[in-house]
Amino acid sequence: MTTAKIGVIGGSGLYKMDALTDVEEVKLTTPFGEPSDALIVGKLEDATVAFLARHGRNHHLLPSELPFRANIHAMKQLGVKYIISASAVGSLKAEAKPLDMVVPDQFIDRTKNRISTFFGEGLVAHIAFGDPVCDKLAAILGDAVANLNLPNVNLHRGGTYVCMEGPAFSTKAESNLYRSWDATVIGMTNLPEAKLAREAEIAYATLALVTDYDCWHPDHDSVTVEMVIANLQKNAVNAQKVIQETVKKLNANPPESTAHSALKYSILTPLDKADAATKEKLHLLLQKYL
Repeated sequence: MTTAKIGVIGGSGLYKMDALTDVEEVKLTTPFGEPSDALIVGKLEDATVAFLARHGRNHHLLPSELPFRANIHAMKQLGVKYIISASAVGSLKAEAKPLDMVVPDQFIDRTKNRISTFFGEGLVAHIAFGDPVCDKLAAILGDAVANLNLPNVNLHRGGTYVCMEGPAFSTKAESNLYRSWDATVIGMTNLPEAKLAREAEIAYATLALVTDYDCWHPDHDSVTVEMVIANLQKNAVNAQKVIQETVKKLNANPPESTAHSALKYSILTPLDKADAATKEKLHLLLQKYL
């Protein structure tokens, strides 16, 4: 099977990577069901990259319906060590304007119905998650944005991404609450990915693409669907340039990440006492510790 060290997860508006060459569709099954779509594996800047459309290439999956475990497990099957996750977000700060890019370093979990761990069923692990993104990968991602100097795009390094359940957007009271927490952007998908990537010992960073201001903003009521779609399309074009530049830098000098050994001291259940079926189910994650 083709392997890839770099994985890209594309969110709303980013359903394919035009610059990928020598592409093949890879359909994988996992112990957690099927991923959102077939993974597209191809060449980008002399690196082999695996791309996955988070909501499916025809955007048929709600955030709450996403098979997060299958998506990350599929990336792990392909040998992915770094995931760049692109995500459409609303802005909670005046300075983070539509078309800007944020590389957050923190998350707040406001989800309700998400399974965000591979563990359980007779095998317990507690990963360290104080720093939920890989700082080295985030730095490379931020540098890529800065180097491109994209028109009408400002880079915001760091900040907090609020992950809400959806599919409805926030009330104004909620939006103002998140602002009082000093959060930067709001989306519906990236936190379960970040948790599962850490359990899978994959370095993870988010490229948050601002489509509009969240409903706290006095001009929000004048935002139309057409405006949001136009921004999604512009963001998708810009994101592909940033991802290509990031892959180029990452391929030239891949950093060692603390995420790559995240399970070393996290598994509490003695593996010789763990449930055999669960151990088999998680063999891909556990194999170097067995």
